[in-house]
Amino acid sequence: MSECNVHKNHPHQHGPNCGHTAIKHSDHVDYLHDGHLHHMHGDHVDEHTLDVNSTNPDTCTGGHECSGHEDGHIHGPGCGHEAVPHGDHVDYIVDGHLHHQHNGHCDNHGPVEILSKG
Repeated sequence: MSECNVHKNHPHQHGPNCGHTAIKHSDHVDYLHDGHLHHMHGDHVDEHTLDVNSTNPDTCTGGHECSGHEDGHIHGPGCGHEAVPHGDHVDYIVDGHLHHQHNGHCDNHGPVEILSKG
């Protein structure tokens, strides 16, 4: 059994209708909250990160064209897309998949199942 990565001093209770986007993560639900991926676990909140795997790789896709934003859009804090911790970096959800800003283009880091929008 792995240790919890507890998000300390987090009184908010995540759950249905809590106001945060819920996504499917492995066999459970996590909530996007200010660039963090939170999971309610007993009496505390755990910090989660999406795994790098065959569904959500971390490879360069050579520039991903997507209708979810205009050409030249730069992902980063305040860009209008929700941030998601993925492996050792941060991606942004655009039209149900992960975008990773990389060398002047967006890489497609795979799909994310959104269960409810915050």
